[in-house]
This record gives sequence, C-alpha cells and structure tokens, in this order.
Amino acid sequence: MTVYSTYGVAQIAKAEAFATAAHEAINQRRNYSGEPYIVHPRSVAAFVGALPDHTWQQVVLAWLHDTVEDTGVTLQTIRTLFGPEIADGMYFLTNVEKSAGNRMKRHELNVERLKKAPGRVQTVKLADIYDNTKNIAELAPSFAPVFLREKVDVMGVLLRADKTLWSMTMDQIERQQKEIRLEA
Repeated sequence: MTVYSTYGVAQIAKAEAFATAAHEAINQRRNYSGEPYIVHPRSVAAFVGALPDHTWQQVVLAWLHDTVEDTGVTLQTIRTLFGPEIADGMYFLTNVEKSAGNRMKRHELNVERLKKAPGRVQTVKLADIYDNTKNIAELAPSFAPVFLREKVDVMGVLLRADKTLWSMTMDQIERQQKEIRLEA
C-alpha cells in the first residue's frame, strides 16, 4: 500500500473535489450510459491508485484528466491550483481543440502529443483508456470500431507506461474488437 505525504493526501482530496465540482457544474453525463460523469475520473483514479508504484501526482492527474478538455477549466487554472507538474501532465492528457482539424487530424495530433508524455502520465492515459473501453462494444456498437482503432493507435505510443497495465488494456481492446466482430 502506498503511503502519501500529508501534502499528497491533501492534493488528491482537492483534485477529487475540484473535478467533481467542474463536471457537476455543467451537468456532464457519460456518453451512452447517462451516468454522472464523475464516475469515470473516480474509476480512473481508483485504478491508478491500485498500481503498486503509483504516485500521488498520478492520482491527482487521474481525477483531473478530463477537466480541461470537457469543462472549460484552463491549464492556467490547473497550474495555479495544482502547480506546474500537474499542469504539464494535464497538457499531455488533454485532447487538442476541435478547431485543430477534423477527427482524423485531431487524433494524429493527440497521438503525437501522448508520444512525448512522461511514462507516469502515459500510465494515467492507459487507465483512462482501460475505463473507456471496458464496455464500448455493448454501449456503442456502431461507434466502437472507430473508437477502438483510435485506441490501438494510442497504445502504440504509450511505450513508457506501466507494462502490466499496457497489456491489460490491450487485451481489453482486443476483447472488445472481437465482441464487435461476433455481433456483426
């Protein structure tokens, strides 16, 4: 069991409260299931927190990972509230703006960004992908093939991430792809 410093414990609690408030402020819901959005960051944070060599910074990133992308929170706000290390990690975890191009172009830019991310940040992205792909074939069968192909591309650059989590995530993606093929 990982023991955090008092500061780390406080930062995790602050990130949880901040993410919860940010997602609730816009009444964000999970696509396809309609659940309150915060269930996703909660799941990603729990998964990261269960990894044997995780850091409190990774748990903070897990809680916050979609706030800039989805809620209108800026990287500057993250920098002010959580410091430069967390803001820098959030940069890698946040998708490029929709104005950067069509879906394919944005995907390419996001993959290039993640390729440069530190291993601990890549591990948080793996936990995000793991949670997002667990039942995509069931919940969104028509969108799942595109989504899963994109995730395979991302997996190809997350080479500094936790190796066990990488394997688990890739196995899950392949199971979801197989499920789609069986249903077709």
